[in-house]
Amino acid sequence: MLTVASDIEVLARFGRALADPIRCRILLALRETPAYPADLADTLGISRTRLSNHLACLRDCGLVVTVPDGRRTRYELADERFGRALGDLRTAVVAVETDRICVDADEKGCC
Repeated sequence: MLTVASDIEVLARFGRALADPIRCRILLALRETPAYPADLADTLGISRTRLSNHLACLRDCGLVVTVPDGRRTRYELADERFGRALGDLRTAVVAVETDRICVDADEKGCC
């Protein structure tokens, strides 16, 4: 049964997905075009097993969906707005000064 997630849950899921560089690479690749797992693994240069684990996380977060295509399964972003949001986030992060780190980085393990 599907439920509507609260705003905080949605942001936490998005944050969890973006916390890993491989998942970020997957999302950016799917932002460009839907893809099959084997093709994604080759494009990203990672094992299919590792990719599968990350795709499962992204599915659990509600960010990607599977689309049956004959005997194969294609992955794509669950909502086209995610692609625009990723572009906006990427642009915003580029504007951050590279010589600065979060003041709480050591204490909280962020940044």
